[in-house]
Amino acid sequence: MLPYGRQSIEQSDVDAVVAALSSDWLTTGPRVAEFEADLERVAGAPCVTVTNGTTALHAAYAAAGVGPGDEVVTTPMTFVATASGAAMLGATVVFADVDEDTANLDPAAAEAALTARTRAIAAVDYAGVPADYDRLRKLADTTGAVLVADAAHAIGSVYRGRPVGSIADLTTFSFFPTKNLTTAEGGAVASIRPELLDRVRTFRTVGMVKKPELLRRPDEGRWFYEVHEFGLNYRLPDVLCALGSAQLRRLAAFKARRQQLTARYDELLAGIPGLKLPVTPDDVDPMRHLYPVRILDGRRREVFERMQAAGIGVQVNYIPVYWHPVFEELGYRRGMCPVAESFYAEEISLPLFVDLSDADQDRVIETLRGILGS
Repeated sequence: MLPYGRQSIEQSDVDAVVAALSSDWLTTGPRVAEFEADLERVAGAPCVTVTNGTTALHAAYAAAGVGPGDEVVTTPMTFVATASGAAMLGATVVFADVDEDTANLDPAAAEAALTARTRAIAAVDYAGVPADYDRLRKLADTTGAVLVADAAHAIGSVYRGRPVGSIADLTTFSFFPTKNLTTAEGGAVASIRPELLDRVRTFRTVGMVKKPELLRRPDEGRWFYEVHEFGLNYRLPDVLCALGSAQLRRLAAFKARRQQLTARYDELLAGIPGLKLPVTPDDVDPMRHLYPVRILDGRRREVFERMQAAGIGVQVNYIPVYWHPVFEELGYRRGMCPVAESFYAEEISLPLFVDLSDADQDRVIETLRGILGS
């Protein structure tokens, strides 16, 4: 089975992990700080590492002060964690519809969803294409909301000349194996606001405060620490950070190959009846995580199953979040975001990963052409 996504591991990655395993540090050691510094050079803002993309979102919402009585406006066209991280803190998630072309949060729909209780606006860089951050920033500034970017798909992407990570108040990344780089499991939060990043760092370390100037009882001794707010252990260990730094050294090559594969899909799938290709706005330079096509005429399920039967591991990204029973039981109903639901009804993600060969990509293309009768 040809997968829809897969990590790229070379000897340099293995050597970095072995070196970490041979050192004195396995958990929080010098490689954590090194990886965070390496990430800052890509994201354009300081970063704190965490255990995965889901915990990155949880930590970001906690840092933003999201809690009971607050509302978080976000997109339904995402993995459930974008919404559940806010819901678990007691906030009400308000879903706003998406743009027809990019499946990113529609700023006009987000604006209509804003209220006096809006604490955060959370956009998702779907498939690696940055959201419309300039318009969303205006909305956030007008309402006093924190702008959050779920950039699980988008490390290495650029929006109007600015790297993803340097635009929103808080930006979250995922380093799952199918993402643009991997630490096996892992994630990070970037922030352009130092006070928010300090809150992320404290939250991911069980809420522990050690700096003498922040302690309420600073004279207890060098062993002393305090917990001022509850946190969780979301620390990414040294051994995985070593893998992350090794991967980052190849990020430019990863992006170039993904763009090359995207261009081949664009060219070789153009003009096929019953197929709509993804759109890339002119003002972004994405590192595509997904290649999402739309299967028209009600044939998505047929095409999905026939591609799978042919040994090609296509995927669907995503089920509208409020369709999940956990949200249905909170009163959310189908039909709330018709553009997102229409996109979901037609979407299939074709294989896209750095080590996908031209020959395997040609097999994907020819199989899809054959199924669609082109």
